[in-house]
Amino acid sequence: MKPIEFISKLLLAIFLFAAVASGPTFAGPPLNGWMEQFTPIDTPKPVPQTGFFDGAAKGQSLGDFKGRVVLVNFWATWCAPCVRELPSLDRLQADMGGKDFTVVAVSIDRGGAKTAEPFLRKKLGLSKLGLYVDKRMELARALGVKGMPTSFLIDRRGNIRGSLTGIAEWDDKDAKALIRYYMKDGG
Repeated sequence: MKPIEFISKLLLAIFLFAAVASGPTFAGPPLNGWMEQFTPIDTPKPVPQTGFFDGAAKGQSLGDFKGRVVLVNFWATWCAPCVRELPSLDRLQADMGGKDFTVVAVSIDRGGAKTAEPFLRKKLGLSKLGLYVDKRMELARALGVKGMPTSFLIDRRGNIRGSLTGIAEWDDKDAKALIRYYMKDGG
């Protein structure tokens, strides 16, 4: 064996040993398809406790959903990409919603529930999404929403794990894989 071959094989063996000895590496969340736009947060931060309202005008905060993974989505009736995205959020809630996960789709329409509810229920025919409103955009501002639609993924402890600004098909396999990752992570 030539000295260069020996050195190459030795270096490869050392590299492979180091890789195996160091144990598994953290792969991070799966970011494929629509979820390539998702931006994970390296150091999760607690959600703001800024209030918003449900369809019955009852005050809410994101802390009310602690214990579940939550996809918070900001939308408006006048936002064409939001309108296109809403049916996928409704299907996601129908498929995965329950004690471990929920979609909190928050309308920022100034007309509040009077504007958002007929739009969701009658015009779009969506029945699985809960009705939430932030007509003064207080929660949207607290979270730093800069465009519409914007979604945030919140872990079970109430920490923001990442966000996606722009449209996504939230009921596709890649989005569900991302959500399941955070559900399994226990975060």
